[in-house]
Amino acid sequence: MIHRRQRKLTCLLVNLTVVLFLQATGHGDELPKHGLNAVSDRGMVVSVSRDASEVGQRVLDAGGNAVDAAVAVGFALAVTWPEAGNIGGGGFMLVHPPQGQAPAMFDYRECAPAAATVDMFATGDESQYRLVGVPGTVRGLELAHRRFGRLKWAALVRPAVELARDGFVVSQELAQSLNTVLAANRDNGELQRVLGKDGGSRPWQQGDHLVQPDLAKTLQRIAEQGSPGFYEGPTADAIEQEMRRGGGLITKADLAAYEAKERTPVRGTYRGFDIYASAPPSSGGIVLLEMLNAVEGFQLRREGRWSAKTLHVMVEAMRRAYCDRARYLGDPDFNTIPEFLTSKEYGAKLAESISLTRATPSAEWGADIYLPAENEHTTHYSIVDHDGMAVSNTYTLEDEFGSRIVVRGAGLLLNNEMGDFNPKPGVTNAKGLIGTKPNLVAPAKRMLSSMCPVIVSKDGRAVLVTGSPGGRTIINTLFCVIMNVLEFEMPLREAVDAPRMHHPWMPDTLRIEERLQKEHHSELQRLREMGHSIEEPPKRQGDAHSIFISRDTGKRLGVGDLRRHGWAAGQ
Repeated sequence: MIHRRQRKLTCLLVNLTVVLFLQATGHGDELPKHGLNAVSDRGMVVSVSRDASEVGQRVLDAGGNAVDAAVAVGFALAVTWPEAGNIGGGGFMLVHPPQGQAPAMFDYRECAPAAATVDMFATGDESQYRLVGVPGTVRGLELAHRRFGRLKWAALVRPAVELARDGFVVSQELAQSLNTVLAANRDNGELQRVLGKDGGSRPWQQGDHLVQPDLAKTLQRIAEQGSPGFYEGPTADAIEQEMRRGGGLITKADLAAYEAKERTPVRGTYRGFDIYASAPPSSGGIVLLEMLNAVEGFQLRREGRWSAKTLHVMVEAMRRAYCDRARYLGDPDFNTIPEFLTSKEYGAKLAESISLTRATPSAEWGADIYLPAENEHTTHYSIVDHDGMAVSNTYTLEDEFGSRIVVRGAGLLLNNEMGDFNPKPGVTNAKGLIGTKPNLVAPAKRMLSSMCPVIVSKDGRAVLVTGSPGGRTIINTLFCVIMNVLEFEMPLREAVDAPRMHHPWMPDTLRIEERLQKEHHSELQRLREMGHSIEEPPKRQGDAHSIFISRDTGKRLGVGDLRRHGWAAGQ
């Protein structure tokens, strides 16, 4: 009886989401298949770039599955969204196969080169070249394709080759992104040559044409040779030479030794739904499940999404989970991660520690640990194919355009991920340094990440595919989106658009988006009276391009986040 009631509630939730989505977009029976909002009976791709999303759609049209499309989109974004799309960085891919197969996670996070030392950043004056980690994207996409792909590898990389070789139309968002980084790096000759308009002499405008011939040659080698076309041969030679030129540590031996890894994703439940998310060295999945477990015992739906109590409980869950992130999490190949962190029992213990009338000062909750800053320039895309296979992929160069180092002759940007390690062993202070052991530098070690691709399923079938960029805000962005859908029954468009908040434990400050301040001023004042310190609103938090799959009709609802004007492309 309980099971039937739960199933009925789930169906009502899905039906309500579909109906409200169609009402909100005003399309009725004429469902749009492309745009900021899209609906399809078959496959769906949502990313930050229209060109990349349409590449994924064409792969699905050609008979490829969601992983095939994810590989093609990943390479296409390296061309069309160089701020974060990459072959010189790394990330995590979560795959939920059709019903009956276990979900899988592919870890292609960058790692430290063999010459790295535990105290290499202790002086704080290292060059950008020493911040470059060994890239993982190409090996990661290849591993996922080898495990689940259907189409030939070369056919999946070829669209990116063509976009780089023949060029594509620059969007308003890309023009702004390029102009910002180019203006801030006038003395970076190779960056200006490769990504600048007329060598950097004029600003980009919407409608311009961007061509990247060096990158096209690099991608062509990857298309023809697979990962050896990147980790060996001319591209590896060019990367090693670039490192020597600037005093970096990566060698051809480091590149050849890099391995992407298939891992088991973390799994939890919330209100009868299964939550799958990235496992360490991503901190995202464990922290997300901690927060969901901590709030599940509260009747927040009854309180209302924007009540002071709901906001307070969510913030206190964030505070506690982010503290555990600092204390316990790092590369699992170098650390033992406590299993209790994602248990319902531990979540209940965290819930019991939450006062409903008073904010817990972070100094009382792990006062000996502080967190460093983590940059926000990542990108995420979500894909669902006709058979129901779902892919959630988040990858990054770390900072905006990574290290801003363009490998000469190869046209690719390198990451600056080594900065995500703890810089000074044993030195932890109120200025933001953290020196705890789990995330100290070591050769071949992967640095801790906040990336958090997520897939929510019910009865073995994917229901929600989501993820976001945003550095340490990523996990809290997804916490907000998932709560909006599963707890408060918002339609997907509303759930993604809703204002977000972020508390990182340290510093002890709540960040809120401007809309939350405008629309719920009185509730925020109540939070202040409870002891919460609220920061001036940022322009935006995250970029959650998402897909919802109706369990009744099978329709895929693709939603591009307005914060970055993403693009959904359905079959």
